[in-house]
Amino acid sequence: MPKIPQTLQELTVGQLSARSGAAVSALHFYEAKGLISSRRTSGNQRRYSRDALRRVAFVRAAQRVGIPLATIREALAELPEERTPNREDWARLSRAWRSELDDRITRLARLRDHLTDCIGCGCLSLETCVLSNPDDISGERISGSRLMPERAVRRTPAPEPVAAAADCADDCA
Repeated sequence: MPKIPQTLQELTVGQLSARSGAAVSALHFYEAKGLISSRRTSGNQRRYSRDALRRVAFVRAAQRVGIPLATIREALAELPEERTPNREDWARLSRAWRSELDDRITRLARLRDHLTDCIGCGCLSLETCVLSNPDDISGERISGSRLMPERAVRRTPAPEPVAAAADCADDCA
């Protein structure tokens, strides 16, 4: 891992990538999503403050446990003056995310335990489909095989067939 001198207060995207382990494209994506920020030099190059390292580490740790980027962005936006999250922030946010993670663990355990029973047939109304339709939720609303919720379908009348030129010649003569 490349050393960054302590006197250096701003990092290039390459330096931030090397130190954080995140690909340059990921850093650009994080910036586009408002998770990190940079300033532009007169040559239009990105420069990140040193605390971007901690923000990237925070984002990547939250991603590893399955927290969506939108949720991470909301958490970072709650910090005063967009400061870098510290240990207390992580503890508070991880407590808040615990129930979401517990729910995800429950769903993943169900998937693991019943994966061999399912062939992805779309049988959303069968009580035995514990993966696609736990507790036959869809069977209470609709019947039949459906993978997508029903949508209102707007039907337009079919266009009238156009007579062939030969038919028109016979009729028009």
